[in-house]
Amino acid sequence: MKFPYGISDFGSLIEENYFYQDRTHHIPLIEEAGKQLLFLRPRRFGKSLLLSLLEHYYDVKRADQFQTLFGGLAIGQNPTPLHNRYFIMHWDFSLVKAQGDVREIERALHQIINMCVARCASIYDLPVTIHEDNAVYSFNALLTAIQNTPYKLYLFIDEYDNFANEVLMAKKEHYEKLLYGEGLFKTLFKAVKGAAGHGLDRVFITGVSPVAMADLTSGYNVAEDIYFNPEFNGLCGFTETEITAILHTLHGTTADWSVAAALAIMRTFYNGYRFHKKAAESIYNPTLSLYFLKQLQKTGTYPDQMLDNNLAMDRSKLGYIAELLQDDQVLLEALDTETGVSIPRLANRFGITDLFRGLEGRRVMASLLYYFGILTLAGETAFGDTLLKIPNLVSRSLYIERIQDWLSLPASDREHALKVARSLCQHGEMQPLCEFIEQRLFPVLSTRDYRWSNELAVKILFMTVLFNDHIYMMVSETEVDHGFIDLSLIVRPDMRRFQALDLVLEFKYVGLKDLGLTGLEVKARSQAELLALPKVAIKREEAKDQAKRYAEVLKTRYGLTTITGFAVVALGLERIVYEEIRA
Repeated sequence: MKFPYGISDFGSLIEENYFYQDRTHHIPLIEEAGKQLLFLRPRRFGKSLLLSLLEHYYDVKRADQFQTLFGGLAIGQNPTPLHNRYFIMHWDFSLVKAQGDVREIERALHQIINMCVARCASIYDLPVTIHEDNAVYSFNALLTAIQNTPYKLYLFIDEYDNFANEVLMAKKEHYEKLLYGEGLFKTLFKAVKGAAGHGLDRVFITGVSPVAMADLTSGYNVAEDIYFNPEFNGLCGFTETEITAILHTLHGTTADWSVAAALAIMRTFYNGYRFHKKAAESIYNPTLSLYFLKQLQKTGTYPDQMLDNNLAMDRSKLGYIAELLQDDQVLLEALDTETGVSIPRLANRFGITDLFRGLEGRRVMASLLYYFGILTLAGETAFGDTLLKIPNLVSRSLYIERIQDWLSLPASDREHALKVARSLCQHGEMQPLCEFIEQRLFPVLSTRDYRWSNELAVKILFMTVLFNDHIYMMVSETEVDHGFIDLSLIVRPDMRRFQALDLVLEFKYVGLKDLGLTGLEVKARSQAELLALPKVAIKREEAKDQAKRYAEVLKTRYGLTTITGFAVVALGLERIVYEEIRA
């Protein structure tokens, strides 16, 4: 089995016998959905391979390859009448240079479109004059030539918003000039809209978010959104059934790794995406899954880094969105995955004006995080609102890094944080970690508003210091036994050769007003004195009972003999007391 890691050309996959998970049964559904379609998915989610599949299927020049390419796939057994009936043109906007002033960006866009027009004219032997400084003219010239043939054009636009997003993050003024008024980006899409019925028959557009499409407004208001359609939930990505089957095939009878363990770690890091709120199952990130599977096949071991650096998500986007909307509340709610983020509904079309005006800021921010794959659909509330959650540990790491950046700790404190985390994870020593949070992190939170003064804030600080996806599967609010574990750190199966404890932490919070004490009074008392306070003792016992119960469930789930647990009680943002539980 050859895994096509980093390969998005459908023809190469089939002709060179790479693994391909058949998605061709969706082709009739795509045809029925409409003639101008917009399909959104997070980055690195297989959109380019999807377009390549459709290009090979519809290309008139590849008619003699149909049996070779599709004979062994679902669509090959029952093809639609439209197969191999189109001229094909592909625009990849990720190739457009987004740096420089507006004229330089426009020049880059002209060059890319002209290159695509010239290639299309060459492939199908069409007489077309390329206008170097006017790609819209070149495009229309191609359409004129096509109208003199028996065929029509199927236009594929990949990553339509890629360079627009890059321009927006760099300079808002340039973005507005390109998309508003008679900006080139808007003018180009007006040309696509006007070409329908004049040589152009179908358009399929992929991208990440609807922001740029909304800003095109009347420039291109004919696309049908299919990214929420339930039948396309699994159009890109892998289901757990498919991942399980692949692992069994790789395992055979001789591998010294466990299918169950490999599936558990892939589920933790890569699964969890839902693109329709009533979807029957969640989806695995395809690129990262192939990265993992190829490494497992080659070496018989898991990758040391579960997120490949060459294919890492753009880590700057989470911070950009939070700073753009001046709101970190959604980030806090997302980390509290017992409840998740609740919004009336996902924002479907919203432009940059909506973002900068803060229109429905919380809803817009949560929606943006969904489109970027940093949140995903998790069902509905009892009132019918949309629930969102962090899909997996890869995405959670982005939130942890965002909090780490926000805390802005000096290098010496970061080094100290590593030491106290190691003391807990290797030796079960909780006191150094508590003292570090009390002395270095609580003072940072004390300048924030009331939203940071609760159990969730304390848990986030522990997560921030303890996060280590090289050794651990760190999961917050794991659902077990009709409850939720606040924080569990389970050693990765491939890392059990190292000295590291499996940990369960349960958190409680008692405000200073409830204690009837001042911050100075709390600081002056010993751990034993604080633990003996009636309200603290009640919270401690609740946390102990939960930690013991959840530890037993995790022992069974992961085949462990012992788990080290802690009942942790925060007293305002002043002190932390704890009790260790051995399970």
